[in-house]
Amino acid sequence: MSAALASRQAGGPLVQQQRHTVVPLARAAQGSGHAARQLRSSTAAVTEQRWQRRLQVAAAAATLEVPPAAAAGSESVREDIRNVAIIAHVDHGKTTLVDAMLKQAKVFRDNQAVETRVMDSNDLERERGITILSKNTAVRYKGTKINIIDTPGHADFGGEVERVLNMADGVLLLVDSVEGPMPQTRFVLRKALELNKKVVVVVNKVDRPAARCDWVIDQTFELFLDLGASDEQCDFSVVYASGMAGIAGPSPDELADDLEPLFDMIVREVAPPSVQMDAPLQLLVTNLDYDEHKGRIAIGRVQSGTVRKGDSIVFTKPGDAKPQSGRISELFVYDNFARVSVDEVAAGDICALTGLAAVSIGETICDPADVRPLPTIEVEDPTVRMTFSVNTSPFAGQEGKYVTSRNLKDRLERELERNLALRVEPGEGAESFEVSGRGSLHLGILMENMRREGYEFEVGPPKVITKSDEAGTRVEPMEEAVVEVPEEHVGQVVDLMGQRKAQMVDMTAGSEGTTRLKYEIPTRALLGLRNAMLTATKGTAVLNTNLIGYTPYVGDIQTRENGSLVCHETGQVTAYALDSVQQRGRLFVTPGDQVYEGQVIGIYQRSGDLKVNPCKKKALTNMRAAGKDATVVISEPIPVTLDYALEYVADDELVEVTPASVRVRKNPSAKKKK
Repeated sequence: MSAALASRQAGGPLVQQQRHTVVPLARAAQGSGHAARQLRSSTAAVTEQRWQRRLQVAAAAATLEVPPAAAAGSESVREDIRNVAIIAHVDHGKTTLVDAMLKQAKVFRDNQAVETRVMDSNDLERERGITILSKNTAVRYKGTKINIIDTPGHADFGGEVERVLNMADGVLLLVDSVEGPMPQTRFVLRKALELNKKVVVVVNKVDRPAARCDWVIDQTFELFLDLGASDEQCDFSVVYASGMAGIAGPSPDELADDLEPLFDMIVREVAPPSVQMDAPLQLLVTNLDYDEHKGRIAIGRVQSGTVRKGDSIVFTKPGDAKPQSGRISELFVYDNFARVSVDEVAAGDICALTGLAAVSIGETICDPADVRPLPTIEVEDPTVRMTFSVNTSPFAGQEGKYVTSRNLKDRLERELERNLALRVEPGEGAESFEVSGRGSLHLGILMENMRREGYEFEVGPPKVITKSDEAGTRVEPMEEAVVEVPEEHVGQVVDLMGQRKAQMVDMTAGSEGTTRLKYEIPTRALLGLRNAMLTATKGTAVLNTNLIGYTPYVGDIQTRENGSLVCHETGQVTAYALDSVQQRGRLFVTPGDQVYEGQVIGIYQRSGDLKVNPCKKKALTNMRAAGKDATVVISEPIPVTLDYALEYVADDELVEVTPASVRVRKNPSAKKKK
């Protein structure tokens, strides 16, 4: 007990960690308003509770006759390695910060041309500015190898985050200095806390004019409490940084000229891996990659033992009756943004290996003499379902390379090997499949990749997956939606959310003249909401969502008020016909486009559908009529992207997806509404 008191009085490690939390809380408690009053009433109690728990832990440790390291037996600590994952909300600067870390670690030559967002290697990631697939890299800092795992920030790709966190001992939680914790910050942080990972908070973009770092730290602390974090987890360390400028420091006013304070924080705060070097081999496959020459590449962290090039191994899952055997042909580690071929990798490090063509994510690579598979990776259930089927439109087979049900089935099965959050089941017919995922964006990225690979298919509208609870009540997924919008458009957002049975939870002042609205809304109501909100707010609203649980079914929700303009003739669109059609609503097509009967060519300005003929030509007998030289002005059409089509499509419609086109059409097999 006296040793613990001495440490407290001397400002030991526990006290140093405590300051990161108590100081910003004390600043916030000096303010006024409801939040400050809550902090003033709770901070003292929380702090005293922590000290009492720490003193009890210190007293218990003092009575131990054997040090903890000796009691662990053959376990050892690899001080030369740190495994850290970087998690953040979308657009909080995660990939940009990794760029700066790689450059300052001298990964690239001084004269080497390096693209921005170098970790976003996928074309879709660069186009959309988001991280979709998790990736590994490593840097060296003062003799310590830091394995960095870049994770997606969008909740729809939460399956990527859940599995790669198994490789990390700690996480860097990136938070924007203006926006603070956002919905997807809550999702990834909850996963890290459940796995008991050490969290280091990085307040990024501190050089923004509207930065409010103290408020951000207080909000982050509140988030930790909301997620049920322990006292030790709430004592998070904080570092302030600007990924774009490549600077960091212990406070916003004490920034160094480089990221050295961030590297020091990682080495000091993230625990080195505790491993059993002399135990039998155990390696949990966490990710898969593919190379045209090497074949399938399995990626994972060596949990115990040593893996060597040329070793004969087995891979299996818990409950498998017959493990599969194989031989490791090549072995790699990540070092300075490259895969480096090595002969062996010891426990605690992250590696990639080839030669196992049948291995899958969640399987454990073991020593044949001692087969003990680790618990497999489990991810949350999907929330949205769509029907993928063979294209049956009049234009089927004209633009795609892979058009049969066999092609579609093989491609979806390949996706299951690395996309753990995906589910594929047989559909109603032999040529359809029910595909379930985390959200429409999750499934939309899959479709976009497939069409770029040459696949042609059609999909039905997104459907939310409902369940039954223990009492037999029908429940549906509920999400937290945060809308940041300029003050002049708050009324439109409130009306729109009210129509979709959303419940307002909070309304606060945002940054730079905006208002932040927080809602709880059924996932069903989110379908088509983004486009409607952008239209109502003139493109100024920012919507972010996160799944928070399930709630009793709230009843019917009207997600689309307008009907469709449906073509009733196959042919080429003419400007003469569109001149009259555009008076009925907004168009999807332009003169010269090829259309077919049943294709949706625009949005009707009223409810219900209207059949129109966009292919009508001017009669030859009317060529000399008055007004023959009048100029026809066609309004700008709405570009039908895949994301837009998935938001727009109704229950009786389909989306036709080909490598060259995305079309919306009426479903011939759907029952006509009376």
